[in-house]
Amino acid sequence: TQSTWDPQPEHYRGNVSCTGVRSCYDEGKRSAETLFFDYHRQHGVEIKVMRIFNTYGPNMHPYDGRVVSNFIVQALQGQDITIYGDGSQTRSFCFADDLIEGMIRLMNSDPSFIGPVNIGNPGEFTIKELAELVIEMTGSSSKIVYLPLPNDDPLQRKPNIELAKEKLDWEPKIQLREGLAAAIEYFKKVDLASVRRPTSHTAHKNSADEQAKQTQ
Repeated sequence: TQSTWDPQPEHYRGNVSCTGVRSCYDEGKRSAETLFFDYHRQHGVEIKVMRIFNTYGPNMHPYDGRVVSNFIVQALQGQDITIYGDGSQTRSFCFADDLIEGMIRLMNSDPSFIGPVNIGNPGEFTIKELAELVIEMTGSSSKIVYLPLPNDDPLQRKPNIELAKEKLDWEPKIQLREGLAAAIEYFKKVDLASVRRPTSHTAHKNSADEQAKQTQ
């Protein structure tokens, strides 16, 4: 969710639209945490709650809709790189190997530590910087095109991982350029023609610009 904290700590309670285009995604995660803690309190179920920030790496689905896979697939195919908004919004990208190490450490931690705990890479990049880096590393001739920013799309996502450092002795080791190199090599080997594309949607059209057109 869009946070007024930078970086975002675990005690931040969120700023979510209950009816927006992203609400099923945002509220789904909040509901999951609620149910976990209810079962923990009422039935004594042992739980561990991890808040995962943007993650990427080999074996991602090429059409999963995530920004890293989108950009790499577009670049490898020589297509335009599509950025929603002006590209100044920021994200932090955690390589899958680092994330899994964090998961294992949380699962093996003392039963009294249940979380929630942030697991992510606090290195912060603009979406435009990511697009330019992918183009550079793939040697692509792709151009960057800008589309309207969807409503409720967070302008900043960066985890505070001090709790993970303290309780799990964990922090990410793999930086963005190294991780992208591994992801790009994976996608080069994927037969994209054999991969089923997802059902089309219009979520990306739910923007202030589109709404303004509808009211004219």
